[in-house]
Amino acid sequence: MTVPTMAVAMRDAFIREIHTRMMERSDIFFLSADFGSPRLDALRLEFPDRFVNVGIAEQNLINLSLGLALEGFCVFAYAIAPFITMRCFEQIRVDLAIHAQIRAINVNLIGVGAGMSYDVSGPTHHCLEDLSIMRTLPHLEIHSPSDAVAAVAMLDGALGRPVPKYFRLDGKALPNLAASLAPGDLARGFRILREGRMLMLATGFMAHRALAVAALLPAGLLGVIDLLSLRPVDEAALAEALAPAEAVFTLEEAFLGAGGLDAFTAGLLRGAGLDRPLQCCGVEQRYRFELGGREILHEAIGLSAAALAARVLAAAR
Repeated sequence: MTVPTMAVAMRDAFIREIHTRMMERSDIFFLSADFGSPRLDALRLEFPDRFVNVGIAEQNLINLSLGLALEGFCVFAYAIAPFITMRCFEQIRVDLAIHAQIRAINVNLIGVGAGMSYDVSGPTHHCLEDLSIMRTLPHLEIHSPSDAVAAVAMLDGALGRPVPKYFRLDGKALPNLAASLAPGDLARGFRILREGRMLMLATGFMAHRALAVAALLPAGLLGVIDLLSLRPVDEAALAEALAPAEAVFTLEEAFLGAGGLDAFTAGLLRGAGLDRPLQCCGVEQRYRFELGGREILHEAIGLSAAALAARVLAAAR
């Protein structure tokens, strides 16, 4: 497996590894909804018989993916995250979630641009709803890697498990949080990045933000858990990791109160009988039209590292 050693875009690392696997296996097919990348150009040129650009037609992207999967292919379907989850939600429900209850199909949805990573493109390209709506569908795995190392490590599961999966990738190049995943982290769906009296459970890019918050606080106050997958995840192991915390924070670049990470965590704590104070940090249910990069947007909505550190300190008093 090729493991990135420097900050790269998750999609480039993921597609590079898919390209390598396509050289080894003839049953992998790649579909794109008129969405490219430099890494994709090489794949397309080498495998024109197993690459199709369906155009700006995400509904058809899902329909074709199902057809190929029913013929025995392992399919990767690639588009901008808000479009591959919302523009074709009915097709994902009918073609993938319902079909998956009847028979094995290996379709892997690659959504690029999670959260506000397409910051300057405005609310049409901000993807703040996908965690919520994809969680409503049974038989669909949901993966939210925080760096390229984690994204590449997930590929074996994508190839090996004949179920529909959604990979929520950030649109920007991010530094790797570790050179590799520790044994067992991928299987249980999370990794502990930092220990602390209180714990912040974050996913995707927000794992980076959680570490920045912890760095502003007294040593040992805030620990950080990186939730790599919302489904499947070893809920018993995660509950055990959260149990020692004096308080639990969730941090997501998604709408609050809409069924995303906050609802996932509340349900987990309740199911495990853990009576812990829970504070949910994320995006209020309002679209943002401000101009500026991600940091400016986060500053405006209270998700800067300094603002989040202040919340943790207030809870610690």
